[in-house]
Amino acid sequence: MAGEWSMCALGTLCEFRAGSVFKPHLQGNATGAFPFVKVSDMNLPANAICIREANNWVSQDDLRELRATPFPPGTVVFAKIGEALRQNRLRQLVRETLIDNNMMGAVPRADRVDPRFFYYVLSQFDFSDIAQGTALPYLTVSALSDLRLAIPPLTEQRAIAHILGTLDDKSDLNRRMNETLEAMARALFQSWFVDFDPVRAKAEGRDPGLPKPLGDLLPDRLVDSELGEIPEGWEVVALEVIASIQGGKQLPTEKCQPQGTHTVFGANGIMGYTEQSTHDGFVIAFGRVGAYCGSIHWTYRGAWINNNASAVVPLQWPEFVLQSMLNIDFDSMRIGSAQPFIPNSALATARILHPSEGVLDAYCSLIRMLRLTQCGREEESRTLAALRDALLPRLISGELRVKDAERFLELQP
Repeated sequence: MAGEWSMCALGTLCEFRAGSVFKPHLQGNATGAFPFVKVSDMNLPANAICIREANNWVSQDDLRELRATPFPPGTVVFAKIGEALRQNRLRQLVRETLIDNNMMGAVPRADRVDPRFFYYVLSQFDFSDIAQGTALPYLTVSALSDLRLAIPPLTEQRAIAHILGTLDDKSDLNRRMNETLEAMARALFQSWFVDFDPVRAKAEGRDPGLPKPLGDLLPDRLVDSELGEIPEGWEVVALEVIASIQGGKQLPTEKCQPQGTHTVFGANGIMGYTEQSTHDGFVIAFGRVGAYCGSIHWTYRGAWINNNASAVVPLQWPEFVLQSMLNIDFDSMRIGSAQPFIPNSALATARILHPSEGVLDAYCSLIRMLRLTQCGREEESRTLAALRDALLPRLISGELRVKDAERFLELQP
């Protein structure tokens, strides 16, 4: 071990505290003074590293009724009981937050350890190894406190945290920028193909707000259809008219890896990566079974669609097919109770709008660059995550040192 590092018990670097019982009548509020985080909140896209969103919030009055003390920013939170703890998911708080009693928080001592470094060093432990119980595994404060690790001086801790944190911050920025692009795609689709704003403008003698060649392609009146009023000359068709729906195929476990040319999509999203593919080019993965039936994932780069999902391959206008599917309410298609699923036949006959070809060409031309930009950012984030994962154990162990850490930090913006 490199010099200047010292062996410490984890309990000397932080205070472990359990979460609070969340009374049912206080649950369900979308706003409040404090987020109240459950284990499931760690799955939210914005919470991949830090807790930025929550499904439940509580007020100051609720806080008094709960007799709970919020955890401070910098606290690392994780599941403390049940199968959830085996997933080794850790998240760091960015604001005062409450957590439920299935979770535990580790509050770093600022005089001993840099909070962000602490998050990274804690991520190197496998909580499954210290969990007690078999049928219902659980973590205890004493077992966690006795874990030993080597830590460098605070200056080097901050330098390590800066290097790793910069990679994670860039990935988080990519995620937020992609959320903005997603909102733009959704808003344009809503305006053109749900609210029919440009067509309504023409019908009322107003400027549709589009370039004249595109505006000239739009009708100037609405007519009745099985979906309600739609622009004259447009049709309502089954999804299978403009897309091919195909079953997925089981990928052998050994073929699914952390890295690979093609994404492996299952019902719940990305399962991993592989060098093989069931479909090339643009393809939509549709979750057809289980809790995630009705979920939608997509890529321009080809993918392996696993057997708990279906492949939707647009025959034309892929961006329009994708957004049309994102606007379908799939709840009514689910059958089965213990294991709900959506048959491919139901998906194939889902009713969607079919505008004129010129309008579809124009829409897809506008949206394609936006979608490709999203793909590029996702690919960059994947590369950044791989770099972080490669650097993290070497930096945390001292195998890779940050030379002249104080000088390094002075040079950072």
